[in-house]
Amino acid sequence: MTGGNGSEATRAAVEVRLEDLRRTYGTTTALDGLTLTLSPGELVALLGPSGCGKTTALRLLAGLEEANGGRVIIAGKDVTNVPANRRDIGMVFQAYSLFPHMTASQNVEFGLQLHRVDQDERRQRAREVLDLVGLAAHANKFAHQMSGGQQQRVALARALAIRPKVLLLDEPLSALDAKVRSRLRDEIRRVQLEVGITTLFVTHDQEEALAIADRVGVMQAGRLEQLGPPTEIYSRPRTPFVAEFVGLSNRMPGEVKFGGVEVRGTQLPLVQKDVPAGPAVALVRPEAVTIAGDGESASGPLVGTVIAVAFLGAVSRVTVDLGDITVLAQLPTSAAADHPAGSRVRLALRPDPVLVETKEATTASA
Repeated sequence: MTGGNGSEATRAAVEVRLEDLRRTYGTTTALDGLTLTLSPGELVALLGPSGCGKTTALRLLAGLEEANGGRVIIAGKDVTNVPANRRDIGMVFQAYSLFPHMTASQNVEFGLQLHRVDQDERRQRAREVLDLVGLAAHANKFAHQMSGGQQQRVALARALAIRPKVLLLDEPLSALDAKVRSRLRDEIRRVQLEVGITTLFVTHDQEEALAIADRVGVMQAGRLEQLGPPTEIYSRPRTPFVAEFVGLSNRMPGEVKFGGVEVRGTQLPLVQKDVPAGPAVALVRPEAVTIAGDGESASGPLVGTVIAVAFLGAVSRVTVDLGDITVLAQLPTSAAADHPAGSRVRLALRPDPVLVETKEATTASA
């Protein structure tokens, strides 16, 4: 924990445990035995598609819904049956939900009034948290006088002002445009680190989750598919679902043998160590595909024709037709410019560990 203002915004960080949480809606299972521990001061992002159970998990932790089974433990205390207003949790939602007739400062103070904090203390805390989120100069503005990003910062300040034990962020950036979203994402992380509060962040945006979290939990169908640091989730996904949901992957046929997988003449190491020998599909990241040279006079399994170049700023994605499959290569834009659509190129595969799907695994999951 760093600065003076931040150190006043919350108490000592606490551990949060979700133990075998289950939640059903009629015949639909929203959570199927979720177990997750957040270390004191840690920011964990739950990531997944709509309907995967991530928001249900957040709502059960907040006490906004009741679980069909399992427990919620905050700071060593079982709060499973404790009402939401007694769980000492701050929440920030996608909708800012500011009172339009109140200034930023009054919006922040409102929650403190409900907690019966006296007026002088309310004003002091409001000043502190508005300064923490960079809005000290906007304290007397009404919602309509502030941008969407500023309003969301007020909502964050309001959540922190009550000095909660835990902060919950439910898709807080999805209503903002891309540039503001990126800037506010970094701001939220700065504030969270400065305050040192245990935080659960729910999002469907992989870039947000990977950029902001200490650990990312990828969810599917009410279950946690994988939990780990962002670099591990991206570079060593444990399941095909994680590999394809987090980032892009080329699906390239190959054959598992000699402890690796051979893909179009290139031997690649495996993420999994117990894959049986035989045909498989390797999931190869676009950034592991490079253009090795001119393919005009060459032939081979990695020679093909550029059919599209997508400019993404510093990098570009080059789509190459190899005859039987198309492959995405991600290159520095300066390098991609040398290979316009119609060019013949020879690709190379970087020997990064890859996840593979075997025919047996595909059949079993069907």
